[in-house]
Amino acid sequence: MPQSKFLNQVKWDDKGLVPVIAQEQSTGDVLMFAWMNREALQKTVELGRAVYFSRSRHKLWFKGEESGNVQTVHDIRLDCDNDVVLLKVTQSGHDPSIACHTGRHACFYKQYQATNEGGVWVDAEPVLQNPETMYAKTK
Repeated sequence: MPQSKFLNQVKWDDKGLVPVIAQEQSTGDVLMFAWMNREALQKTVELGRAVYFSRSRHKLWFKGEESGNVQTVHDIRLDCDNDVVLLKVTQSGHDPSIACHTGRHACFYKQYQATNEGGVWVDAEPVLQNPETMYAKTK
């Protein structure tokens, strides 16, 4: 598969990765942060669906391959320094949509709250689907 010239314009890190933010097209919600390598970005462009690179598994990760929560990509943007990718997506597979492996709408569900002891992180978003049932079909 020939790689397009656009891949050469991305500033890949020393591991050949670029950070990616997935944003819900309809609401503007920031759903998640992940990584892509060249192959993942090429496949995302070709398929019109989010494909990431899993650093823990050292392989391509087709979003939703295990959970069923797929991201259809509508727009791909590169920031001014060419070192961060933004995907505008529609998250499907559950209503309301789930992007996080914890069963929440978005991965950014922990909210800082000031306290007399300096502050704490609290869960500000509900679990929409139990992760054990969401991933049960892959076990």
